[in-house]
Amino acid sequence: MSFLNTFTDNVHKFPNKIALEFIDPPLQRVTYAELDQLVQQTAGYLRSLGLQPGDRVALQLTKCLEFILLHLATLRLGAISLPLNLAYPPDEIEYFLSDSGTRLFFALESNAARLQPVVSKLPELQECIFLKPAEPDQFNSLISDSPITNYRSLTAQGEAFQDTAVIIYTSGTTGRPKGAEITHGNLISNLQSLHAAWGWRSDDVLLHVLPIFHVHGLFIALHGALNAGATALLMREFDARKTLETLVEKHCTVFMAVPTIHQRLLDVPDASQFDLSHVRLITSGSDRLPDDVFAGFQQTFGYTLLERYGMTETGMNLSNPLIGERRIGSVGLPLPGVDARVVSAETGERLPDEEIGELEIRGSNVFKGYWRQPEKTSASFTADGWFRTGDLGFREADGYFTLCGRSKDLIISGGLNIYPPEVERVLVEHPAVAACAVIGCPDKEWGEKVTAVVVLNEAGSVSGADLIAFCRERLAAYKSPKSIVFRNDLPRNAMGKVQKAELRKTVCQVG
Repeated sequence: MSFLNTFTDNVHKFPNKIALEFIDPPLQRVTYAELDQLVQQTAGYLRSLGLQPGDRVALQLTKCLEFILLHLATLRLGAISLPLNLAYPPDEIEYFLSDSGTRLFFALESNAARLQPVVSKLPELQECIFLKPAEPDQFNSLISDSPITNYRSLTAQGEAFQDTAVIIYTSGTTGRPKGAEITHGNLISNLQSLHAAWGWRSDDVLLHVLPIFHVHGLFIALHGALNAGATALLMREFDARKTLETLVEKHCTVFMAVPTIHQRLLDVPDASQFDLSHVRLITSGSDRLPDDVFAGFQQTFGYTLLERYGMTETGMNLSNPLIGERRIGSVGLPLPGVDARVVSAETGERLPDEEIGELEIRGSNVFKGYWRQPEKTSASFTADGWFRTGDLGFREADGYFTLCGRSKDLIISGGLNIYPPEVERVLVEHPAVAACAVIGCPDKEWGEKVTAVVVLNEAGSVSGADLIAFCRERLAAYKSPKSIVFRNDLPRNAMGKVQKAELRKTVCQVG
């Protein structure tokens, strides 16, 4: 059983039902039967390019139908989909393509000049195809002559439960990002858990405003709708007022977002005029939901947001209940099929309720491992098979879990993960920088903002704006510092390690 099997079942059940509808230009609408045919043609096109089971297909595209077709067709052929953030600059793209051994790379034609020098250096890359999603006829012409073949015979090829379906790169606490291998079994396990926990129905209408290179937008929202036989309305670019208008006018029943988006909805003038009483499920995730946003949603819309907790490596783990108490500040209860426990970070022993420790997760939703990094994979699991999340939290006596921070100094800005060592590695390449430390400071709009504390060398002279520009040339914009604070030195402990907790106390008050 796989996600693709349930999608195929829904094609037979609801052939004329709208599966996907892009509600801003270029306007596109496809039924389940049409989507199935397009996926089959796209699979035929990929096979004509020589794609084999286990090959990697990288996608750095806008939120578009082409991305979805290529992703689903790749899974169907038993190959591995590699979604990439459109914000990644060429240097990072080179690393992802090289590390993964990508065979096919689909990117925007508008980025061709920037990417050509990169792709020319990758011997394993067989084809790089540049697309224009604003001109759908271009992609249609590529796949139009491809043979339509039987869906089930193709899905049987290379689709064992533990075969890797997707690689999602997640930033490491040291060194380069790691590729998390998500299996077909992981995908369907998580979808089945969420189908039961969130009451997915075939008559649901999802308003999809999230990026689709991310676990939240791709696996939880898009896969969730297709798995349920529901309709997904996709907004290419988020607009707060249009989101509220669409939720009302299109009678949407499901909406998923990050706290930054929920805050922007609350900031819409006269937001309370929008009646959201027909929206049965509104979730918040990818970052902690601020108490004032939780309360603001209740006051403005009369709706209690459902907060949940997941990770790239695991999909969803915990969720407040669909029916029952949605507790402020809590990420809720373990999903069906998921075990959670809190242990001592020092001894690994399970801690009693109410005591803060490291959260560990076990279940068929947990990823296979890190691509070609067995040592890091092994270090991420306990001897008895629990995944070490690196998140701190505690369990209440009635089973609800609350998160208290991130033991690995992860920064979450706008729902996207940023690990300080990646940014620090770039900053110290600047000739004027002697040392630096990157921390996350609270920010009302983004949750946290990337803040760099920099010590210049004796002859160094550079402005904060210049350092930010330096980083933006080498990192995705969302990873680059939003603020630079200059200091004469950094607080360190007896072992020479920078004490970031001390920096947060001072810098985040004044930075």
